[in-house]
Amino acid sequence: MLQFAANLLRYRELVAIMAWKQIIVRYKQSYLGLAWAVLKPLTLMLVFTLLNSFVNIPSAGIPYQVLSFTALIPWIFFQESTSEGVSSIVSNAQLIRKIYFPREVFPLTGVITKLAEFCINVLVLALLMAWFGVMPAATIVWVPLLLVYTIFASLALALAGAALNVFYRDVGTMLPLLLQLMMYASPVIYPLEVVRNKLVGEQVAGEWSDVLYFLYTLNPLAGIIDAFQRTVLKGQAPDIGAIWPGLVLTAILLPVSYALFKRAEQSFADIV
Repeated sequence: MLQFAANLLRYRELVAIMAWKQIIVRYKQSYLGLAWAVLKPLTLMLVFTLLNSFVNIPSAGIPYQVLSFTALIPWIFFQESTSEGVSSIVSNAQLIRKIYFPREVFPLTGVITKLAEFCINVLVLALLMAWFGVMPAATIVWVPLLLVYTIFASLALALAGAALNVFYRDVGTMLPLLLQLMMYASPVIYPLEVVRNKLVGEQVAGEWSDVLYFLYTLNPLAGIIDAFQRTVLKGQAPDIGAIWPGLVLTAILLPVSYALFKRAEQSFADIV
């Protein structure tokens, strides 16, 4: 990981240039441009709101539209940055064959590119909160740290996924389905409090309840999304009990993922 940090520092200008180029290329021939970044979370928010009108999902007194949009911001950033990172090596095959620089620049650029869309969606959230009269809490200062955590969680999947996708293209094909399933295992539609109350409070799974809750929080997005909602909307610090399992898992997976990526790196130019 020290090598990763050193390469990031050394090639920071290249990462910035490539990220900016990807943003320009993606939206320059689009009539709506970066507005497409807003349409996805807004559309999902409306669908979830319609669902909420039938099942009445608990929202702790916060307008459900605001609660769900706050959950969608980190989730969509994670989903799309991971997808971008996994496909980054294959999609840059011609450049990889022509010149050498550390290949981790490509997955990292894929993740960094999505920061622009993340910032736009934060602005939309601010407008949504103003519309519903929800004041941001002072604990919003936690958000930059949570964003860094989300980036690390995304890279933990993107680095290994990018390497495997070079050798097994099924990885890129399967990824959207796996991420879609992962969304339902994350507190996007419903708050984490619902899961906590059922498993920890009511012990609905009997003696397995605490184990199942622990397994649920191994998903880094469970703690991240809950922390976003707590710090932005509720004026609470992140729930350490919900965050630490996923944080530990990410701390383990990220160096393993990077080691796998570096081991496969020397074969990229021959295969892509």
